[in-house]
Amino acid sequence: MVIASTGFFDGVHRGHSAVLERVCSLAKEQNGRSAVITFWPHPRAVLQQDAARFRLLTSLEEKRKLLHSMGIDDVHVLTFDRDFARQTTEQFFRNYLKDCYGVTTLVVGYDHRVGSDLDQTQEQMFEIANSVGITPVRVDEFVSGNDSDSTIISSTKIRESLLGGNIERANIMLGYRYGLEGVVVEGQRIGRTIGFPTANIMLYEPLKLLPADGVYAVWAESLGKSYRGITNIGTRPTVSNMSEKTIETHILDFEDDIYGLSFKIEFVKRLRDEHKFASLQELKEQLVRDRESAMTILPENFEKLR
Repeated sequence: MVIASTGFFDGVHRGHSAVLERVCSLAKEQNGRSAVITFWPHPRAVLQQDAARFRLLTSLEEKRKLLHSMGIDDVHVLTFDRDFARQTTEQFFRNYLKDCYGVTTLVVGYDHRVGSDLDQTQEQMFEIANSVGITPVRVDEFVSGNDSDSTIISSTKIRESLLGGNIERANIMLGYRYGLEGVVVEGQRIGRTIGFPTANIMLYEPLKLLPADGVYAVWAESLGKSYRGITNIGTRPTVSNMSEKTIETHILDFEDDIYGLSFKIEFVKRLRDEHKFASLQELKEQLVRDRESAMTILPENFEKLR
């Protein structure tokens, strides 16, 4: 028995959790395997639907880890290209879900549909699933909040919160802290001259969504340990006339050389906008205040959410 769900699952957020939990519970009841059949790259990038502006909540590796952390046994990744996109629902169900992965039960969200024949209803999709020997199971939408302040969680709404700098709301919808991961690269080392050395990161996934420009209280992870930190995302207008964005993190109580090493940050709270200061001294004084704010916000011991 293989109980599966299919979709892109960008962010693997709380809106996905009801579907994934149902997959896992049915697999346990039927003594089968839980599986997710997902795609890469994102269909919007391949089909050129606002591809120039579209950004991801999770890299492929992050998505794998999150799905496994939710209890999914097997994660299968299919290459999404234009030929793949031309498949009908029946072709996808028969050729991939049934023949390739042996899916016996397919769990889907309240509005989920697959295949090039998207004009069909979900009920028609269920009829196709039954015709190829797959039992469809529908899960209702996940609603966050109470009756007076409720919202259906989606990847789109999480992106909107991140782009608006509302990290706390994004984290609530995700069910974990939004993060960025990359390798530490050489910078101009200006921060070091004012007592605030920074780790500058180049992202592993270039299409990863950056939160709004500004300064954030973060958890920074290096060499298997987590530290409190402050991260600036932006163009560093006080020290540079360049328009290219950088991601710089000052790690509190940390002096090791980590150039060339893997580095991860998890966002906790946005402290302020990015500003152009009249001098390095004014910048330093603000960074002192930022550091004090971060120390107040972040507990001394790191707590993993998921």
